[in-house]
Amino acid sequence: MITPVLSKLSTFFLCLLVLLRPVIAGQIPIVGGVLGGVPAIIPQELERVDVQTHLSTTGKLRIVENSGICETTPGVYQASGYADITPSDSLFWFFAAREDPDNAPLTLWFNGGVTRCFSMIGLFQENGPCRINNDSSSVSLNPYSWSNYSNMLYIDQPIGVGFSHGNRTVGTSQEAATDIWTFMQIFLSDSRFSKYQANNLAIWTESYGGHYGPTFASYFLAQNAAIASGSVTGITLKLGFLGIGDGITDPLIQYAGYISYAASNPYHPLVSSAEVNTVNESWTSSTGCQSQIATCYNNGNNSVCSQAQNFCNSKVLNPLAGVFDVYYVLSRNPDPYPPDITNYLASVASEIGAESTWLETSDVVYANFAMTGDWMRNSRPDVETVIDAGVRTIVYDGDADYILNFNGVEAMVDALNTTFTSLYKQQNFETYTVSGQKAGQFKNAGLFSYIRIYGAGHEVPAYKFGNLAYGQAASQFFSQIMSNQSLSSTSHAVQLNVPQGLISAAFAVSCIILTLC
Repeated sequence: MITPVLSKLSTFFLCLLVLLRPVIAGQIPIVGGVLGGVPAIIPQELERVDVQTHLSTTGKLRIVENSGICETTPGVYQASGYADITPSDSLFWFFAAREDPDNAPLTLWFNGGVTRCFSMIGLFQENGPCRINNDSSSVSLNPYSWSNYSNMLYIDQPIGVGFSHGNRTVGTSQEAATDIWTFMQIFLSDSRFSKYQANNLAIWTESYGGHYGPTFASYFLAQNAAIASGSVTGITLKLGFLGIGDGITDPLIQYAGYISYAASNPYHPLVSSAEVNTVNESWTSSTGCQSQIATCYNNGNNSVCSQAQNFCNSKVLNPLAGVFDVYYVLSRNPDPYPPDITNYLASVASEIGAESTWLETSDVVYANFAMTGDWMRNSRPDVETVIDAGVRTIVYDGDADYILNFNGVEAMVDALNTTFTSLYKQQNFETYTVSGQKAGQFKNAGLFSYIRIYGAGHEVPAYKFGNLAYGQAASQFFSQIMSNQSLSSTSHAVQLNVPQGLISAAFAVSCIILTLC
């Protein structure tokens, strides 16, 4: 599917020629023919101006309660609306809770992709209370929703994607972190949700979330310390968990994974050996991808990092995909799964209080990030900081994902330097079973866990393996981590008491769901 981006702006097309890769589950656009390329200009003319500002509600929530959308478990509260960070910048959010939300942890979910990072992808395609059906126009209750174990907050960000709106220009993960912090201060100050101040907080994310998750978590910890010292006022966020799925965290280490995965993965080679050799030269040459990323790391110049992004994605990432879907290599491109959510979101917009037209992609947001070279920055030090601060952390991925493949992710994990590094290196992979069935392989070391899920593409909770149900394996590892436990296999069904595939309301734990920007 090729999605037109505000086609009326023909002059912008002539300058930028932004085309979206024809994959339903895609989170990264094609720019100038390059998947994850860098635009020639920043398209300021595409800023969204379709909604009014909210001078009177800055710093407050505006919500619609109990819309009945998505979460249909009887007696469960939900709300959707906006949190106004500034007079013109708002965050759309959606909340749903099942059982005992007062005591359940609170999880923030962020999708990645920069331009497509609206977190309704996660809500409707992956781990929310409902899942989009194949008709793309209806949803069904999700028995393996992460809301069984936690309050969930799905956040569309940075500002300008999804139903979010405003004129704030965000171009780095660090800038995005400040918005999320501000949002959480607004959310937890509201009398309807202030009770969650005392609950453990988690950040779970995927894809570009390999930058977002560590950066946000590290920023939260720094702000907490500033509050403790008296230099900042605010609500302390009780960060206890961090989850990173199929994430881009340390490009210098991870980009070599494209070469190894394309040549040899659990399923089939993606391109010929000759093509692999050509790309390898682009990686190792004195002016190649590896050298350019290293230079970005060393001097931090925006243009240098931006150039590295364009070169590496053009000469390394793109050529190795072949004819296969970069998000799920078992399918040729484009893979129609997961089903598109566009029609459904359009049909429920008014019911959930959306004030703006849903925007699947934001070329402004993407260009802002591309121009700073944020993609090629190293977020691994933030992961190390968070782990050493005592935050239970898990890195997970699907073995059928090319775009952020397990070769690169595992190399990043092996490079971590934390309190648990020595212990981690002593561990061998163990088989991860769910209800007695093989689902992946994992390692634990103290408060850190890593898991590779078999048969899963980029959106791990969207897939199934063997006789397991969609999202069942992801539900198990999520519930274990959120119970403050290391990963462990199960030999029989212990997760859910699900009659006829539906969740028993008496068992389900709460869910808060939000969508930022």
